Formats: sequence, structure tokens, C-alpha cells
Amino acid sequence: MQIYATFDHSIQLELVIAKVEKLGIRHIFAVPLDNPPEELKLFDSIHRSDGDSLINKGMFLAVIFSVPAASRGFILEWGPIYWGLIGAAFGFCLGVLIDVLLRIKKIKNKKRIRGKKAEVVLIIECGEEEVKQVERILWEHFAFGLAKIKTSE
Repeated sequence: MQIYATFDHSIQLELVIAKVEKLGIRHIFAVPLDNPPEELKLFDSIHRSDGDSLINKGMFLAVIFSVPAASRGFILEWGPIYWGLIGAAFGFCLGVLIDVLLRIKKIKNKKRIRGKKAEVVLIIECGEEEVKQVERILWEHFAFGLAKIKTSE
């Protein structure tokens, strides 16, 4: 039988390997998975989005700036509509500028972590009589997932 399990890079993985070796099983194979490359892009495309929007702050600030500008427009020469639009445009541009500068700072610092760290796939080849013991050890040490495949020998 072949047993496949996934783990984090942790002491739990080392404990599993040690306990399985104590059972007399010598066919243990651990494969570390690679992390995806950290590519932060300034703008999203239609096919890929990281969930950060550049216009959220812009829309918020457009509302915040347009209301007082329209109120003051009743006193000023161009009227409330023009001054409301001017305030909205100014607030939107300010919000987008803030988001772009924060995104550039994030790209330069490269402190953004994309998801979890990579995992390790553990492959154990053992006899049918040892499967229950190995499975119990794997679950006790926080395996993320487990699969058993019957091999023809």
C-alpha cells in the first residue's frame, strides 16, 4: 500500500517520519512543494485579481469631498453642481493616488505573503497490516489530507 499525506514544514512532520521508521518502514519519501512566485502587479486584469481594488478609497473620498463642495457651491459663482463634480473628481483622484502609492510601497517592500507557506507531500509505502497504525500516526500529527492506494506487487 502507498499512503500519501500532506503536512506543513513543521516538527510534526519530523515526528511522523521518526514514528513510522520505528515501525520498521523504510520506504518513506517526502517531497516539499514550491511556493508560487511573488508577483505583485499594480493593476488587475480580467483573468487575474488579487482582491485589492484601486478605486475603493477613490469612491469613498469622492463622496466625502463632493458633499461639502456642493454645499459651498450655493455660495460660490459656478453653483452647486459644478462644485460637487469638482469635489468628487478631486476626492476620487486623491483616493486613487493614495491606493497607488500604498501599492507601490507594498511592491517595493515585498512584505506581502501570498497565502500559506508551501506544504510537504509525504509518501509512505507499507504493508496492508501496517496501514491502520501509519494512518493513526498521520492523523495524530495533524496531516492536512490522506490518501491510500493499493499497489500491485
